[in-house]
Amino acid sequence: MELNNVKERSGDVDMDTDSGTTVDVLVVGAGPTGLALGIDLARRGVDALIVERADGLFPGSRGKGIQPRTMEVFDDLGVLDAIRAAGGDYPVGMIWQDGRRVGEHVMFDPAGATEDSPYSAPWMVPQWRTQEILFARLEESGGRVAFGREVVGVAQDEAGVTVEFASGAPVRARYAVAADGGRSAVRRALGIPMTGETVDPSPMLVADVRITGLDRDNWHVFPPREDTGGFLAICPLAGTEDFQLTAQFPEGTAVDLSPDGVRRTVAERSHLPAEAVTEVRWASDFRPRTALADRFRAGRVFLAGDAAHVHSPAGGQGLNTSVQDAYNLGWKLGAVLGGDAPESLLDTYEEERLPVAADMLGLSTRVHRGEVRRGEATRQLGLGYRGSSLAVETRADLPEKALRAGDRAPDGTVAGVRLFDLFRGAHWTLLAVGTADGPPSLPGVRTARIAPYDRYGSGLFLVRPDGYVGWAGTGARDLSRYTDRVGLTAGRER
Repeated sequence: MELNNVKERSGDVDMDTDSGTTVDVLVVGAGPTGLALGIDLARRGVDALIVERADGLFPGSRGKGIQPRTMEVFDDLGVLDAIRAAGGDYPVGMIWQDGRRVGEHVMFDPAGATEDSPYSAPWMVPQWRTQEILFARLEESGGRVAFGREVVGVAQDEAGVTVEFASGAPVRARYAVAADGGRSAVRRALGIPMTGETVDPSPMLVADVRITGLDRDNWHVFPPREDTGGFLAICPLAGTEDFQLTAQFPEGTAVDLSPDGVRRTVAERSHLPAEAVTEVRWASDFRPRTALADRFRAGRVFLAGDAAHVHSPAGGQGLNTSVQDAYNLGWKLGAVLGGDAPESLLDTYEEERLPVAADMLGLSTRVHRGEVRRGEATRQLGLGYRGSSLAVETRADLPEKALRAGDRAPDGTVAGVRLFDLFRGAHWTLLAVGTADGPPSLPGVRTARIAPYDRYGSGLFLVRPDGYVGWAGTGARDLSRYTDRVGLTAGRER
């Protein structure tokens, strides 16, 4: 799907201009966060609408790194094959000096795929392409996006949220989600402050360009010189003919985003002439900063993605943390709106995601400052919710490295059964590992019994729709108390 086709086809959502539109969930922002949430809600049968201020999808490559944990999320959402086809591995960095190659730089610590973690390294896909893939999946699932809808007002009461726009009728929703970026209009309307800091006062240029004279096998790095005051990096974007150009400037510099300005930057900082840049397809500037919203929820409105947390791009954590916000919130909204779970379940969104976002912000900042390398932590496979009220561990005397409630449920294949195949979908999964009896039957829950598997040990494991162990025990005693809380006792098969 070409980006221009997305712009042309995606705005014709039927919104009654006289009386407005009423939906279960209004998602503000059609970036990776909003689109991923829309997909998850659509497969749960939730009537949701995504609105976007711009006239089309984001056109740039900015968030190009997809971490292994997000690859698992995309597997569950049904877009992994398209993501893999559209991207590629990160290239090795090549350091240049005076027109000569002087050394290589490996950005990520090596890691091999294992049975329990099938995706081991970041995968490069330009953000514009990731959004096209998510948008196509959303449409396939029956989801909707209305472009050209700028939010100018948010009001809520006990029954719902009313969102007003610069043009067109308002939308009334039972819940709303602000996924409209770091300058979120919804967050500002709610009066939720963000606490943050400047990670680096040096302004940055990022641009998508067509360029000649460089191979596509390496990420080309031109270290700063005294006369330029900042580095230049030119990375081939997998699956495209483009390169992503990144350049750092001295503090206080007004970055020239024009095509001539981009060409001048290349000519001044590399051995390439200005005319080597044959096309500038997109350009933007930013100053690396970090910020965290004081709250992720205000009444019936939730903050997700950059509206809740803004990262330095170093380490590739922003887009990934944002998609996982959506993945955490989607199943909870579906359970409450379906009448299966109490409204209090939605309180666990902030409880679980705010600490994770704070940790990832700290990690991004340390990577940016060169204090830590891009390694195990940046892959996000070790993130979990052990401290959550939704993590109930009833087994005693577990070994130090044992899988516990709140941990990511690992993959694996036992007797020809792949666990991720069991987990895939909008349902919960009750897994009996090495037990004498099979798992009890629960409405809305897929059950399976497998032989002892060392990554799990033995026992019963109730795996949440987002792939984390919610409850673990040696038997079904006390399980009903947990299922009542998350809406499984009264649930139904989906």
